[in-house]
Amino acid sequence: MWLTRISVKYPVFTIMMMLSLMVLGLASWQRMSVEEFPDVDFPFVVIHTTYPGASPETIESEITKKMEDQINTISGLKQVISQSSEGLSTIIVEFNLDVPSAVAAQDIRDKIAPVTAEFRDEIQDPVVERYDPTASAIMSIVFESKTQSLRELSTYIDQKVVPELQTVSGVGAVNLLGDSQRQIRIVIDPYKLQSYGIGIDQVINTLKSENIEVPGGTLKQANSELVVEIKSKVIHPYAFGDLIVATKNGSPIFLKQVATVEDSQAELDSSAFLNGDPAVAVDVLRNSDSNIIQVVDGTYKALAKIEKRLPQGVSAKVVVDSSQGIRGSIRDVTRTILEGAILAVLIVLLFLGSFRSTIITGMTLPISLLGTLAMIWAFGFSINMMTLLALSLSIGLLIDDAIVVRENIVRHADMGKDHVTAALDGTKEIGLAVLATTLTIVAVFLPVAFMGGIIGRFFYQFGVTVSTAVLISMFVSFTLDPMLSAHWAERKNPNKQPGRVKRFLNWISTKLDNLSHVYEKLLKLALRFRLITLLIAVASLFGALGLSKLIGTEFVPVPDKGEIRIKFETPVDASLEYSQAKLKQVDQIIRQHPQVISTYGSVNSLTDRGKNHVNLRVRVTPRNEREQTLTELNNEFRERLQTVAGIRVTSVASADETVSGGQKPVMISIKGPDLNQLQQISDRFMLEIAKVDGIVDLESSLKEPKPTLEVQINRVLASDLGLSVNQIANVIRPLIAGDDVTTWQDENGETYDVNVRLTEDRRSLPGDVQQMSLTSQKTDANGQAILVPLASVASFEENLGASQINRRDLAREVLVEANTAGRPAGDIGRDIEAIQNNFELPPGYSFDTQGSNADMAESAGYALTAITLSIVFIYIVLGSQFNSFIHPAAIMASLPLSLIGVFLALFLLNSTMNLFSIIGIIMLMGLVTKNAILLIDFIKKAMDRGEPRYEAIIQAGKTRLRPILMTTSAMVMGMVPLALGLGEGGEQSAPMAHAVIGGVITSTLLTLVVVPVIFTYLDDFKNFMLHQSRKLMS
Repeated sequence: MWLTRISVKYPVFTIMMMLSLMVLGLASWQRMSVEEFPDVDFPFVVIHTTYPGASPETIESEITKKMEDQINTISGLKQVISQSSEGLSTIIVEFNLDVPSAVAAQDIRDKIAPVTAEFRDEIQDPVVERYDPTASAIMSIVFESKTQSLRELSTYIDQKVVPELQTVSGVGAVNLLGDSQRQIRIVIDPYKLQSYGIGIDQVINTLKSENIEVPGGTLKQANSELVVEIKSKVIHPYAFGDLIVATKNGSPIFLKQVATVEDSQAELDSSAFLNGDPAVAVDVLRNSDSNIIQVVDGTYKALAKIEKRLPQGVSAKVVVDSSQGIRGSIRDVTRTILEGAILAVLIVLLFLGSFRSTIITGMTLPISLLGTLAMIWAFGFSINMMTLLALSLSIGLLIDDAIVVRENIVRHADMGKDHVTAALDGTKEIGLAVLATTLTIVAVFLPVAFMGGIIGRFFYQFGVTVSTAVLISMFVSFTLDPMLSAHWAERKNPNKQPGRVKRFLNWISTKLDNLSHVYEKLLKLALRFRLITLLIAVASLFGALGLSKLIGTEFVPVPDKGEIRIKFETPVDASLEYSQAKLKQVDQIIRQHPQVISTYGSVNSLTDRGKNHVNLRVRVTPRNEREQTLTELNNEFRERLQTVAGIRVTSVASADETVSGGQKPVMISIKGPDLNQLQQISDRFMLEIAKVDGIVDLESSLKEPKPTLEVQINRVLASDLGLSVNQIANVIRPLIAGDDVTTWQDENGETYDVNVRLTEDRRSLPGDVQQMSLTSQKTDANGQAILVPLASVASFEENLGASQINRRDLAREVLVEANTAGRPAGDIGRDIEAIQNNFELPPGYSFDTQGSNADMAESAGYALTAITLSIVFIYIVLGSQFNSFIHPAAIMASLPLSLIGVFLALFLLNSTMNLFSIIGIIMLMGLVTKNAILLIDFIKKAMDRGEPRYEAIIQAGKTRLRPILMTTSAMVMGMVPLALGLGEGGEQSAPMAHAVIGGVITSTLLTLVVVPVIFTYLDDFKNFMLHQSRKLMS
């Protein structure tokens, strides 16, 4: 081969090439970004619209539906989900993977602009944000102060901290929890209003019209201009009391006569607790297309600046940092790469019995790894779990080519050739086979790289990394190995006594020679009883396929990163204080557990809206310091929480959100038009599902109804008394819900809301609403406006209304969700599917599977396509190399044989069939054919030289046994650290290693015996066909 000849002839040039690969690799390593998984972010856009005090039905008809209809016309939509709850409309729009989320958000803003222009004044402008709504905060920072009041601290954080954090690149939303900011409150006394004969609308109009600053234009003179400004802003908060609301009998009535002005704080509507103590916290959520580690680092930098400027006595503490788990996983995978490399090199030492050979082959590893890094960087990839797993899987592969080449060179040198000739001949003899094996692996991994859907995005970097790594290792094996073998040859000294290590290595060498005699006998037996050998192989394959039914399936195993997220709900009509009390109770129970390090709880957070939604993040001791698994801890926490009355636990699960976001693995959507009918269907369905083994935390998105007081206005009466429905609504709203009618600006230029509302004791009972008075447009004998009590123009009825209305793709839906425990999600999914198929639904109602089971079904299809393509490509590569249509089939026969080991290993090690084990299987296809290629290549070469077939097979078997065993052992050893899955989050990648190790071991044993047998059958078939064609021709 010309490449080998050049490298042997110019050794310095070869060394320089290797050095440049290493230098490039090291430089790339410095510059690459780190993230958990490749950038597979679903473009999510969330639209929040607040309409204080509105019922879910009103929110749905007034806001949600109108906006959904507009959004639905955008191209590239995957699905539109919405929740209409009290006072809030949340629309979650998910786009296809190829739509950038920034573009998606802008499209949405453009589409909803015309609709929002027609909204009522009380509806606040929609907020469009880019983040995944099911994800939890990537960072939570708690602020504490010994000197400042809650109001001062909240106001400071809102004005100074939040804006700075929002500017960090990649931050999607910053959410302030447990804050109560400064607010000017105007507390109305209804009796005083009545006694003066003033309506609330007059008060509101006064506040809006009297507290203004209007430009009056400019006065122009010959050489100058003078700007006129009408300044009538209220300077001091209490000066609002001096505004004139009305005049009675010629004397003014001031605001302070009918209301109290308070410079106080807004009512709490969310809260945060650190280890059971109330706190003011900031939750940082990331954009769906940003890198967690970069966002966290950026936030830390911003926080360092903020901390320097914090007032005396105020401290900031990061309580949640989700980048730690990621950094831990990446550290661990990096460690397994190093451990695997060391083990693989040790295997080489044992088999080749020479330090020099070990160094020559071992050199390939660092050079190939660093060369691959340089290529990864050139492709624009990052250091993430997929690229690192690709490298850790490649360890065995990378050293493989070098082992095979070196072993063959040593064999040629032992024949008595000089070192340069041995290096050239040895490489040339095996060159084609090595090229074929490398191309086979590339053929397997390129289809993996170009799968569709989420799994394709995930494994694109994986496939490309493995392909690049094997190509580079082949290049190194063809250049560095022969060059070192030729110029740095072993000098044998017959007089030198072998040392202890050398004696041990020689002993192993003799054992291997003995093994090759045993193998020779076994191979002769197999060739004698060809049919029996074949039947045993086929029977064991069917046995393995039967075993596969016992192996569970899931999308991705849940990693144990020492964080648990507990979610629970208090009753629908619960107040914030009630939820806080329950959170404290739960927190106390959880913190009694010896494994718990710290807790961080929140009520009504950005990702869990509602004063009855409580979230608790629990940090437990690292996995290697405790005996219980995360699932056992979850179950224990669940049991402990059953003692708390007045709450419904909706989720106890790992806080890690790798692939499925923060969603539950089991999600079934039931769609249909009528809420009552949906309620009945979901109740029936949930009773059925609850019986499935392994289902926990079952919940439905249809919550129990919320009590509502309906005010029915009698239009005729109202009209007679000079009142309109709109006027009545505009009066009731601010008094009960409270309205921010204007703003006040302090001396620093900061603005605060001015809120008008009834005193608290005047807005707690239905009777309070009935006693409200309204100013009519009609006047009495004195010319004063008549006051009309609300009870005289309206009837009141207490009723139950929906507490939340969910919609998906423009139809109402109920989402039934559950976590899984003790059983893989895929198996549970199958049981649920059976229930769905036998479940009777009325016309117009349908089921729709969501969550990780939907992802799994989609991914399985793509993986099958990839495997089929891989097999086709392997056949093409082998056919080209062996110049035969039939012989590649002998090599391909080793593919199904590897499945025996895969299923056996997964079954024995209690692993599941998941995304990672499927990749292990795809990986195997490349590895397994490797051994068969080396064997068949030698048999064919011997036969071409004229040796009889039987002799050729026995000879090839003996010659190739050592390199085949060596590459297999190196592969297995390289994977052992990964298979043990010791580090944080190691459970995720372990199944991949289990599948590969099991498959490689069995397929090697079978390749050595079964492949030669199949080869003889195919050869006979070929000869028979040639014979028949000759007959026909003659």
